[in-house]
Amino acid sequence: MMRWMYVVLAGLAGPAVAAETVESGVVAAIARIEALNPRVNAVLAVDPTAVAQARALDRGAVRGALFGVPVLLKDNIEAAGPLATTAGSLALRGNVTGRDAPLVARLRAAGAVILGKTNLSEWANIRGDNSISGWSGLGGQVRNPHALDRSPCGSSSGSAAAVAAGMVDAAVGTETDGSVTCPAAVNGIVGFKPTVGLVSRTHIIPISHSQDTAGPMARDVPMAARLLTAMAGSDAADPATMEADARRVDYVAALKPGALKGARIGVLRFATGWSRDVDGVFETALGVLRRQGAVLVEIEAAPKRRGEIGPAEFQVLLSELKADLNAYLASRPGRTRTPVRSLAEVIAFNAGDARELGLFGQETFVAAEATKGLDDPAYVAARALSLRLAGVEGIDAMLAAAKVSALVQPTTAPASPIDAVLGDQSPQRAGVGGMAAVAGYPHLTVPMGAVRGLPVGLSFIGAKWDDARMLALGAAYERAAGVRIVTGFAESVETMPGVAGLLAPVSAPVRP
Repeated sequence: MMRWMYVVLAGLAGPAVAAETVESGVVAAIARIEALNPRVNAVLAVDPTAVAQARALDRGAVRGALFGVPVLLKDNIEAAGPLATTAGSLALRGNVTGRDAPLVARLRAAGAVILGKTNLSEWANIRGDNSISGWSGLGGQVRNPHALDRSPCGSSSGSAAAVAAGMVDAAVGTETDGSVTCPAAVNGIVGFKPTVGLVSRTHIIPISHSQDTAGPMARDVPMAARLLTAMAGSDAADPATMEADARRVDYVAALKPGALKGARIGVLRFATGWSRDVDGVFETALGVLRRQGAVLVEIEAAPKRRGEIGPAEFQVLLSELKADLNAYLASRPGRTRTPVRSLAEVIAFNAGDARELGLFGQETFVAAEATKGLDDPAYVAARALSLRLAGVEGIDAMLAAAKVSALVQPTTAPASPIDAVLGDQSPQRAGVGGMAAVAGYPHLTVPMGAVRGLPVGLSFIGAKWDDARMLALGAAYERAAGVRIVTGFAESVETMPGVAGLLAPVSAPVRP
């Protein structure tokens, strides 16, 4: 069994210890946030009703599947109560809607305590060029708890960092393309982007109705499965979820210990070769899969037209951002104290606020405002092309040609440095994570090890509605691999014991 161990802040980081009452568990979680959040800036606000929620559960007779579990929500997801839903934007700091998103109502019904809201990449990282993952005008910069000068990736950066730091065991993020899986991987936790349409998007600040989905982020796959079991289901207000009730299962019950035995899994070799160190960790992970009885099938070549997906996807996101965000902003309850009711008004607000545009611009917002609507032939053609190339001619074709039920790859590169000058250094994603996002297919990332103290994840990607199988394969791998990446809160990788000495000279300079 391999274990990746690093220094842990004594008594504070790591999974929450079972409490005698829900109230004591919530109080302990709040204490962890108060102690740790100043270092990582992952949590925007603690819900002042959290303790009252806990006391109500202690007094009640109902014991749901998430009874007493404190859950943090990415701050683009609405929750009834006094907290605003801001997407990290100063323009929405008064957006208190008084309503639960359906997924939040489902979490509450399962016994979860909504503990608060997490920081994020502002507007889910769709505002402009040279953006900084994990930064928002309202919340500032989220930091990776493994090395505080490293990016937490985005846009569900706060949700990932809060779990990795040991504040909570469970959080909810959202993904349009990489915003659950990238932060989960670089923070060393589990993240699951479900099939689009399995979880309602109602009352979530949108980017794209074609690609948006919420997903669980957790310390391990069983906890992610518990969250998804509660969250999944149809919602009459979200047409994409029409099949969800028929497709959803008990994802915890589906975590079979022998899930890897005899499973045919495609190894995406074209997603490797860009890092010797990541390749080494990946080979170790493949060895675990083989020892558990998986049949690994090498896939050397990427789909030929993969390069055409990105430009088409961007056209889709621009058009849907304008339509979907306008609809959301216009439909909020009138009592919300916000100055904006359209994308155009958000652009104008940002232009007049020095903090909002102090580090990077809003070029993507401006480009989205210039789009011509969802009837525009250019948009319609772009969506059809990107969906076909990512789905039928992409992931579906690879699964069928190799006769496999899942694809595996390194999720992304280790975290890059936070850079307030040049913005994000885009993480290496040579595989098909982006294709899964465009097609709306399930994508699970599970920790597989670390490179000089920085976590890297192993991705399991499958066909539409094959969510239960991806979770089962990931859980079986997680159990067999025994990888544990303990958060170290290092100031930087360069100060870590195994690195600092190598950066120093062998001897002092010779004096003339």
